[in-house]
Amino acid sequence: MAVVELEGLVKDYGDVRAIHGVDLRIEDGEFCVFVGPSGCGKSTLLRMIAGLEEISGGELRIEGERVNEQRASERGLAMVFQTYALYPHMTVRQNLAFGLENIKTPKAEIERRVGEAARMLQIEDYLERRPKQLSGGQRQRVAIGRAVVREPSVFLFDEPLSNLDAELRVTMRGEIAGLHRRLGNTMIYVTHDQIEAMTMADKIVVLRAGVIEQAGTPLELYNMPRNEFVAGFIGSPRMNFVDAVIDSTAGDFVTVRDASGNRHKTAVDAHGLSEGEEVRLGIRPDHIVVDSEGSGLSVTVGSVEQLGGESYIYCEAAEGTFLTVHLDGQTKIRRGDEARVVFRPEFTHLFRKSDGLAQRRLVVGEAV
Repeated sequence: MAVVELEGLVKDYGDVRAIHGVDLRIEDGEFCVFVGPSGCGKSTLLRMIAGLEEISGGELRIEGERVNEQRASERGLAMVFQTYALYPHMTVRQNLAFGLENIKTPKAEIERRVGEAARMLQIEDYLERRPKQLSGGQRQRVAIGRAVVREPSVFLFDEPLSNLDAELRVTMRGEIAGLHRRLGNTMIYVTHDQIEAMTMADKIVVLRAGVIEQAGTPLELYNMPRNEFVAGFIGSPRMNFVDAVIDSTAGDFVTVRDASGNRHKTAVDAHGLSEGEEVRLGIRPDHIVVDSEGSGLSVTVGSVEQLGGESYIYCEAAEGTFLTVHLDGQTKIRRGDEARVVFRPEFTHLFRKSDGLAQRRLVVGEAV
């Protein structure tokens, strides 16, 4: 296990800067997930930690030791890639043992580690098979096992589940999280799937264009996004945004007015806001109420997804604002229906249009 520290880390490709002075501390035994859109730099950052990309500037420390110039093999890390990268002519047992044989690990120690990894990952029955005889999930277990047998201080995962089908991804998420609980190692995991991040991470690091937008626990990012980008990226379905202006900052709530003239209350700190200022109101699909009594924002239902235990309504307001509404259970609402929706003020977010930064929420979380 190890603490990983990034201080002012920079990566340049010629005149193009891909990573812009990243500062981050990953604690001993922490499961840290890098998320962000394609091209944000998350895999590049992981490869810099692994020693597969040269560091252009700043400092990388593992357990307090500077490792910028160390080769990948000297850093005490093990990496699991998106592709399984198994040797097709070798059995599972041979694939697991190969790296240890290369560093001349005693045969008895190799057998012990391979046996423990196989039991842990439930691949004991496949040890004499070759990769082509395995399913995708079994191959990924072998790839993870090859990292486990090295007994590294830090595990690195580069989108390891993206080649699997949806059901198997859910299963493997649980298995990787269970592996972390059993081993207690520091793990750094890259994904574009924020559901993976929310369900697995101790800490999520949201990246955009080589810069950390926000780092924190999953619920910190969900409940208190630093800016509009983080708010829109964390959460599935994504947060709804409505263009508005500040109508009033008096009383316990800030009141905003949308393009249709509807007023919405939001429980945020009014500091720095002024009447008439352009803002963006944010509200998650779970926190919108369909009001049958005629109040709220008027919308037209474009489509409805009935999933049995829950429903999603996709609708459009008169001014061209599109909204997603989440309802528990089933609904009688149909495509083409007219409805009115109300935003629960204790769950709304407010972002300044000038810089996208969030106003501090006065009520945080679900327990209100």
